[in-house]
Amino acid sequence: MVAAGQLTKNELRSRAWQRLFRDVYVCACVRVTHRVRASAASWKVLPGSVVTGRSAAVLWGVDAAGIDEDVELTVPPGHNVTAVRGVRVQRRSLGADAVTVRAGVRLTTPVQTALDLARHLPREDAVVHIDQLAGRRVVDLAAVRTAAGAATGPGCRRARVAVHLADGLAGSPQETRLRLLLHSSRLPRPVAQHTVRDGDGFVARVDFAWPDHRLAVEYEGRWHGERQNVARDRRRLNRLTAAGWTVVFVTAEDLAEPVQLIARIAAALRLVH
Repeated sequence: MVAAGQLTKNELRSRAWQRLFRDVYVCACVRVTHRVRASAASWKVLPGSVVTGRSAAVLWGVDAAGIDEDVELTVPPGHNVTAVRGVRVQRRSLGADAVTVRAGVRLTTPVQTALDLARHLPREDAVVHIDQLAGRRVVDLAAVRTAAGAATGPGCRRARVAVHLADGLAGSPQETRLRLLLHSSRLPRPVAQHTVRDGDGFVARVDFAWPDHRLAVEYEGRWHGERQNVARDRRRLNRLTAAGWTVVFVTAEDLAEPVQLIARIAAALRLVH
């Protein structure tokens, strides 16, 4: 825009514009997110590149990268790239079936995105994001498992493990983390997203349950304590209690103390047995 005479350098430095990358600016009225930065990087920083990894997951609607984290782009091998702060570039070949276009941005398909996350992220983070993709019906887990089973090269074994651990049922990232903790413990495996019914019909859908024990474990996010949700949550808990169920609530602070949490749930199982 400066070269075209539409703006001066001084105008770009004004509060009317905000800098995304070197020589890339956006109107100050735009709310800058990782999605905005990824789109801009693909269009202006490396035209012809493909948005991949966590940045692709963000474009598919998953909260996988923060606003200030590097945008992940992929270019073909041998492609000359000038280093740009805020952009991380990978060189590799992507088949035509691994790339699509969404809102004018070239990015990896949902299956390829899930596979990349499974290959490169720590296991728990990968499972969290794959659960989000599947839970939002962006990707089919069976298709991801097929792709992981056929994958070769670095990270393929890690990918198969992560994809196997995903189930797409969690309502939040913390629920996935809680499920992985429960499954890695010596507790009997609970039923995820179990529907509780009584003589009058539907009572509640609980995050995790041991139906024979009538014990439920619920992850309690901070929104539960908000005024508009308190009355509803109490009615739900009262109905569960009236139906003979015991509920153990888990918070983020509990997840930070996994040994104590598992002991508390084990004690609850013994008490209601």
